[in-house]
Amino acid sequence: MTDEIDQVNDDVTCHAPIDLVTVLDISGSMTGTKIQLLKRAMRFVIDNLGPSDRLSVISFSHDARRLFPLLLMTDSGKKRALEAVNSLAASGGTNIVEGLKKGTKVIENRRHKNPVCSIMLLSDGQDNYTKTINLKETSRLQIPVHTFGFGADHDPIMLHSIAESSKGTFSFIEAEGIIQDAFAQRIGGLLSVAVQDLQVHIQSLDPHLCIRQLKAGSYSTSLTGENQQGSVDFGDMHADEERDFLVLVNIPVVTDGNSNDQMKLVSVWCDYKNPFTKESVTTEAIQVKLQRPEIVNEDMVVSIDVDRQKIRLRDAERGDLRSALSIIENFRMQNSQTASAHAGDKFSADLDLELQEVESRMESQEIYDSAGRGYLLSGISAHSGQMAATRGGYTGRMYQTDRMRRMVERSRATTRKR
Repeated sequence: MTDEIDQVNDDVTCHAPIDLVTVLDISGSMTGTKIQLLKRAMRFVIDNLGPSDRLSVISFSHDARRLFPLLLMTDSGKKRALEAVNSLAASGGTNIVEGLKKGTKVIENRRHKNPVCSIMLLSDGQDNYTKTINLKETSRLQIPVHTFGFGADHDPIMLHSIAESSKGTFSFIEAEGIIQDAFAQRIGGLLSVAVQDLQVHIQSLDPHLCIRQLKAGSYSTSLTGENQQGSVDFGDMHADEERDFLVLVNIPVVTDGNSNDQMKLVSVWCDYKNPFTKESVTTEAIQVKLQRPEIVNEDMVVSIDVDRQKIRLRDAERGDLRSALSIIENFRMQNSQTASAHAGDKFSADLDLELQEVESRMESQEIYDSAGRGYLLSGISAHSGQMAATRGGYTGRMYQTDRMRRMVERSRATTRKR
């Protein structure tokens, strides 16, 4: 464990500096254990930020208040932040929208900008003051908002919408005791941003080959040049993260008798910004080729990687429980018959366990409203963005990077010491 903590200490000091705004619900429903757990989680966040990082805290109940502006997390900055967090008291209603507005204003008013920037928003209730939210404001900032639904009475639909519109994640914290772990996982990611503004480009290498569709979950895609060119916008990526997407193409019929030759399909390259040097980088293009067989038969080997992504992208929510259960059961049956399942692919097995969990949370409307919808939406957030999100009583599992895992381990170690 000592080696793990030493590694986390290295991660904290060796990373692109971040600007972090936390927007925290301190309404009356947070009284008691919840507010104490929230304070403990925030103390962990403050402890694990470096002297080049900046933090601002917004609290909200019936209205919103900025506890302090973006402060460098030097010793004096951390002391001021800890004093402000420790003074938090729960009371009043829940005005999520006002809290988010105040948080985005802090971001907009920055004169100096650290390379990495994010908002973390936590709430345990429904917005008593605003029923609709202007999601254009969060998407316009191009800053990820990572939302956390705390307990059974939060608004998963609103929080998921905020996260989705800003390319953030939505986490469902069902077990009160893991709020610090959920924050730790997200901090582990923010402290390891390795690539920014990542855009992947695809170019057809055959005038008769068309890119029919790009399937990239929640990420923006575009096709141009009579479907000969395409791109996917992935935004920021953490160290050790991967992004997979499907490129569906219409392959022309071979008429010249050379069907056994390798056919050049597309070339792929990336543009991104290095958060340390702020320089723009373009990678060398890689060609994707295909061996054209004379005959296609059932014995052809299926790519497990491609099959896995087809399974991942089958994710949806329906309003009617009966039809939703039928859809999930159908998905499970289809998945059990795939090449990935037959090959014993761990991802496919984990996904089936997750679908079983979703089914158990749909046994009645009451169970679904309190424990099912948040779990399902946090799963959709994780799979569509291929990013780790807390679901129920667990952090990560799927898509969790080594640095996220180490930060969660550090969180659990500090909790055991208390």
